[in-house]
Amino acid sequence: MSIEQLVTGAARTAAPPLAFPAGFRWGAATAAYQIEGAATEDGRGPSIWDTFARRPGRVHEGHTGDVACDHYRRYREDVALLAELGMGTYRFSIAWPRVKPGGTGPVNVRGLDFYDRLVDELLAAGVEPMVTLYHWDLPQALEDGGRGGWADRDTAAHFAEYAAVTAARLGDRVGTWTTLNEPWCAAFLGYASGDHAPGRTDVRTAFRAAHHLMLGHGLAGQALRAAGVRELSLTLNLARVSSADPADPHDVAAARRIDGVLNRIFLDPALRGEYPADMLALFDRFGAADVIADGDLPVIATPIDLLGINYYQPVLVRAQIGAPALPAYPGSEGLVFAPQPGPVTGMGWHVDPTGLTDLLLRLSRDYPGVPLMVTENGAAYPDEPAGDRVADPDRIAYLDGHLRAVHEALSAGADVRGYLAWSFLDNFEWAFGYDKRFGLVYIDYETQRRIPKDSALWYRNVTRTNTL
Repeated sequence: MSIEQLVTGAARTAAPPLAFPAGFRWGAATAAYQIEGAATEDGRGPSIWDTFARRPGRVHEGHTGDVACDHYRRYREDVALLAELGMGTYRFSIAWPRVKPGGTGPVNVRGLDFYDRLVDELLAAGVEPMVTLYHWDLPQALEDGGRGGWADRDTAAHFAEYAAVTAARLGDRVGTWTTLNEPWCAAFLGYASGDHAPGRTDVRTAFRAAHHLMLGHGLAGQALRAAGVRELSLTLNLARVSSADPADPHDVAAARRIDGVLNRIFLDPALRGEYPADMLALFDRFGAADVIADGDLPVIATPIDLLGINYYQPVLVRAQIGAPALPAYPGSEGLVFAPQPGPVTGMGWHVDPTGLTDLLLRLSRDYPGVPLMVTENGAAYPDEPAGDRVADPDRIAYLDGHLRAVHEALSAGADVRGYLAWSFLDNFEWAFGYDKRFGLVYIDYETQRRIPKDSALWYRNVTRTNTL
């Protein structure tokens, strides 16, 4: 029996096959800083992650993205592997510092040339390119000299300029354009907890960054619309947030606060044109209410064609008197994240596919009329190769469970258009460096050898048959 038969057989015998809708989009995702390498080549400028990774103690064992998966040089090999593994859609990000090394000003044509070649290679291989314009690698020049990065309103305008330049070059061949990836992480991990670049720890600044990120989304969305893009998207990291005791009003209120800071603070302005009242109160409480200018919210609410959902685990919240505020969740004092039973991934994240079903149905109910796509979902496990094989049964079980959760949401009426696994390749996992492996494809970082894991072969069967 072949490896592929081994890894697909368990799912086939466990339950009857589940068919997905015709035209359902299957694929995988990556991000520029996590895979490209070539950090100083062809005119690329430094990003805030280049700077952050060089600060002692910020990233596991001092790892950087200088080489990563060497995708900048090996993109042809990687595109061929995408096609071989049945990926119909490839979501990748463009590095702003490659296109505009100074964040604004002159365009680096050599940087755009790389993405031009990548898009052509994907199309020739029958893989749909899906672009993300911002996956956290802000040009360092926009952080330096007192400019303040996303805390500075001008950054939103510079982002729109970069979007327009990129769409002018690639818009004739790229149909789906995502403005931001996970603004919650960029704002609250980058400016409140300091766990991500640029590593600042000021709550007021984090709220300013959150608003300017969303303003940048709206301004870039308008620029992309003007460029004639077919499909405009925004990707948010979202979760089902539940109270530990639904009968306890304090637990319920605590869960509501976390749902606000994690979910509604981005969903409501983008899809309803307003901030929730409780989040406006937090802006005011932390001295950031003045960041919201007249006319901002209609811009932020520029209509999108697709909402991307990055889902990894649900959140369970319990009220606890005297608990300190969680650094990445301003206003979270007096509550804790409650432990949840069951398996965890290599990140320590709780595995619960029901959270994805519930989240998709909640989005369909609360924000009707917006098509959905799972743009990231996956798990890190401590993979080890044995010759030419990497057995990763835990990842197969994770993907199988979450795809069944997507199918359940579809069956209940959610308008889900596709699913992209995170990640195509093992890569630089931000503050965890190369210690965590999310990839369907194993990367030997010493040799840059690529080995499709058993999960990649299992997933290929799903993508090719459109069934689970």
